[in-house]
Amino acid sequence: MSEESNNLSIILTEDRRSRGGLIDILQDIQAVHGYLSQEAMLDVAKFLDMPAASVWGVATFYNQFRFTPPGKRPIKVCMGTACHLAGGQMVLEAIARELDIKIGGTTPDWEFSLERVACIGCCALAPVVTIGEQAYPHMTPPKIEEVLVTIRPAAPQKEGGASTLP
Repeated sequence: MSEESNNLSIILTEDRRSRGGLIDILQDIQAVHGYLSQEAMLDVAKFLDMPAASVWGVATFYNQFRFTPPGKRPIKVCMGTACHLAGGQMVLEAIARELDIKIGGTTPDWEFSLERVACIGCCALAPVVTIGEQAYPHMTPPKIEEVLVTIRPAAPQKEGGASTLP
């Protein structure tokens, strides 16, 4: 039994064996694992005695669910009304461009993931971005570059690259 299946046994208890509780079960799995794996959704389908396609259909209908593991530092861009009007979409696009990932994606090194969220609850600070637990108010595309430079892990130096002059 995999570690994930073992953790699911805590969530998939007999008192939850109702198709009406599917969304709650999926939310709990994502809260524990950070995303919904294919294996977890198959286990839920079997547990609730329903087609896997039905579980997948429900999970993909709601944009709250992730299907890939989040990065070590999840980035969330608020797209509530105040943030959207203050330039949230430009900030979101700047982050995607800077990290070379799509919205909902994760960087190849698993350092960052990028999500758009409905509201962070900091409307007076719009547009707002969170990176991990840290909130960054009044973001702009240039500010995004500044923030990412300070928190990105240093890239390893290649041998035989350009040298500095004495």
